[in-house]
Amino acid sequence: MTEKRVKLVLASASPRRLALLEQAALPPDLMNPVDIDESQRKRETPRSLSLRLAEEKAKAASRAPLVKALDGPAFILAADTVVAVGRRVIGKPQSVDEAAAALALLSGRAHHVYTGLCLITPKGTARTRMVDTKVRFKRLTREDIDSYLASGEWRGKAGGYAIQGRAEAFVRSI
Repeated sequence: MTEKRVKLVLASASPRRLALLEQAALPPDLMNPVDIDESQRKRETPRSLSLRLAEEKAKAASRAPLVKALDGPAFILAADTVVAVGRRVIGKPQSVDEAAAALALLSGRAHHVYTGLCLITPKGTARTRMVDTKVRFKRLTREDIDSYLASGEWRGKAGGYAIQGRAEAFVRSI
């Protein structure tokens, strides 16, 4: 009797997360994004928020019909990124005005990018990790912000920017 190959499920629709896994020669067998409430709880720190959301996403994905239908055991990987200035979370802007306000807030100052990771093993054990990256932006001009907003790259991004894209030019230090 042959053992079934262990599968990898990515609980995300993020092209960036997929690209990272493929770069590491770990393409997922299934991408299964889940929709959960990402609201910050009272007195919840940004760091705790990112870990909790990653864990909730992984657990929700583990219960999903597509995942349950996989033939054989699976690892389920989820991640969540939270951008924060102090205890203030800068979420995913829903409009150009919100994105402009986020970039103006980050302009010329340091902020934290917390990425919570959760891996659920085939035995159901959840393992979590946290990556805390301190990022300092240069002082942004009105032209910097307007040009970035016009690119549309801010859409769906925590903090209103993608460091692996055009916003890389905003970074003074990491």
